[in-house]
Amino acid sequence: MRAVLVLYFKYFLKWDDDFATTIYHTFVALCYLTPILGAIVADSWLGKFKTIVYLSIVYALGQVVMAVSAIHDITDSNKDGTPDNMTFHVSLSMVGLILIALGTGGIKPCVAAFGGDQFQDHQEKQRSTFFSIFYLSINAGSLLSTVITPVLRAQECGIHTKQKCYSLAFGVPAALMVVALIVFIIGSGMYIKTAPQGNILVKVCKCIGFAIKNRFRHRSSQYPKREHWMDWAEEKYDKLLIAQVKMVVKVLFLYIPLPMFWALFDQQGSRWTLQATTMNGDFGALIIQPDQMQTVNPILILVLVPIMDSVIYPLIAKCKLNFTPLKRMTVGMFFAAIAFVAAALVQLQIDQTLPKFPSNTEAQGKFINMIKEPVSVKAGVNNFTLQPFEANEGYLTFDDIFTLDLNGTSYLSSLVDGNRSTIVIIQDGAKLRPERFTDIKSKPEQGANAVRFLNGHNSVLNVTVGNEDFGNIFINKMSEYVDVPQGQAKFRIINDVDECVYTQKLGFGSSYTLIIPPTFKFGTNCEESIRSVMDISPNTVHMAWQIPQYFLITAGEVVFSVTGLEFSYSQAPSNMKSVLQAGWLLTVAVGNIIVLIVAEAATLEDQWAEYILFASLLVLVCFIFAFMAYFYTYIDPTKIEAQFAQKEPEEKEKRKSLEMTRKDSVERSNEQRRSSDSSSDEEENKQCKM
Repeated sequence: MRAVLVLYFKYFLKWDDDFATTIYHTFVALCYLTPILGAIVADSWLGKFKTIVYLSIVYALGQVVMAVSAIHDITDSNKDGTPDNMTFHVSLSMVGLILIALGTGGIKPCVAAFGGDQFQDHQEKQRSTFFSIFYLSINAGSLLSTVITPVLRAQECGIHTKQKCYSLAFGVPAALMVVALIVFIIGSGMYIKTAPQGNILVKVCKCIGFAIKNRFRHRSSQYPKREHWMDWAEEKYDKLLIAQVKMVVKVLFLYIPLPMFWALFDQQGSRWTLQATTMNGDFGALIIQPDQMQTVNPILILVLVPIMDSVIYPLIAKCKLNFTPLKRMTVGMFFAAIAFVAAALVQLQIDQTLPKFPSNTEAQGKFINMIKEPVSVKAGVNNFTLQPFEANEGYLTFDDIFTLDLNGTSYLSSLVDGNRSTIVIIQDGAKLRPERFTDIKSKPEQGANAVRFLNGHNSVLNVTVGNEDFGNIFINKMSEYVDVPQGQAKFRIINDVDECVYTQKLGFGSSYTLIIPPTFKFGTNCEESIRSVMDISPNTVHMAWQIPQYFLITAGEVVFSVTGLEFSYSQAPSNMKSVLQAGWLLTVAVGNIIVLIVAEAATLEDQWAEYILFASLLVLVCFIFAFMAYFYTYIDPTKIEAQFAQKEPEEKEKRKSLEMTRKDSVERSNEQRRSSDSSSDEEENKQCKM
């Protein structure tokens, strides 16, 4: 669903790039914040199995609501293909996304932990294999979705008017989620289901709170120190719970640096995709669109996970190298940092090929001669001659008002600062007249090609390409830009009677002005008179140069994420595994928040510099994590819990014995007091008689 979510925001809800990106990352962060709630529900009340079932229903319902929100016909009362009540669609979308966030967040900490529960303590190798297969399955789904969902979106559907079918792109995942839930429920009898053990997260928080409060209360030097700060909770909580909290706190402390990895990793869907829009995706027999480059990640995961498990890790073990889980995670973070250095190097190559667009204090202009003879042009300090139906080479930059001289006729001319313009020289009676048209000032989005037509013919023309219509183009006027995909584009030029087909091969990310000159005539070879003026050159840096950075960050993900899931499970107490899984997922949420903060705070003009900034931050965090991991001691929660389980009867017996001793002591003391009181009463009676 996320594969097309940003496009849905931008092209259906009509949000701008920045707002669409902000809502997208906010949604992703919410999906990884809600696992805390899922962990509480699973460990405290419902158990993992029921939590997965109930919240999967919420998940599927959210997908259905999203699919309904994308049906434009619901509010398209005038049948023009555009929803008339956008507030309705936005509101429904937000409800759907919140339900999805609750659903996916609720089941995220439970699914991995529930899978881990199916293995006994002696099946550590099998459990490790499960986590690899689990991660492999996720990315197999990711690969299929990245390929299929954009295809579904590209279909056109609607009752009155045909539009991009976002409802189908959201509806199919909803149906598949229902199928997956049914399959999961059918297998119910085969699962090991551990019962929930009370509101464990609340107990943990209260235990930690009491320990901190008690330590603060006894901060004076007259009180003896204790081995661990959590030991200050012994006055109120049993030692088993304190030991379990110690395990959780140790792991959560290690999690502190981890969000920085996810801050880099999740930019594949944003920054790297935007980078791909400025690159050439022609692989010969295969044409890759910019948003399809993300498929490299799941493809590489499907390849690398088995290689890591079956070849790399066993080879390292045979070399007698102690490649512990935390060392693996450190290496994974370092790979991600190198990936962003690679992205920065690619960006530097791209920047050299990008056009220089005007700043806010300058303007750029290009001149086209639409008369049948050469024109001598003097624009400011620039002098050149334009041949018939030709344009000058590149854009000229102007800082202020300038004098424009056309074959001796002078004009005082000015262009709009921060914009690009095309000045068309046309015949106006006996003299020449310049007419200005506004050009685009950025690369076309998603690798498309921005094409427009300049009509110099003596009649109104209509131009179409595929399903796109340039509309009616009047004499000596320019059409609007139309985004045309890469490939062999066929333009149909039509008047009331005749038709001419003009063909041009388009690359990625270019912009053209196609001139229909006054000499144009319908008939045989009509296309030969049409002139093509390149306003923005196509992308020349090949998308294949992104493969190294995808390989590096995917290798980092395999080493970091799969290991992290297994590590979180193996180091968690038996009754807190979902809580620790939720803590792991929380690092992803914080990572997405970091992206928003750094992107807003670091106002860097060059994209390559931002990549280097993120890489530098991750290297710094990598060293911090390595230092923390060096002092971490691996534990076996089962053995520790077993030790306390053995000690518990002894502790109870001691407490019972102490209680009995204290009770006996109290009873003897009471008897002595009664005996003493009785003696005193007898003495008083004797004195009274005397």
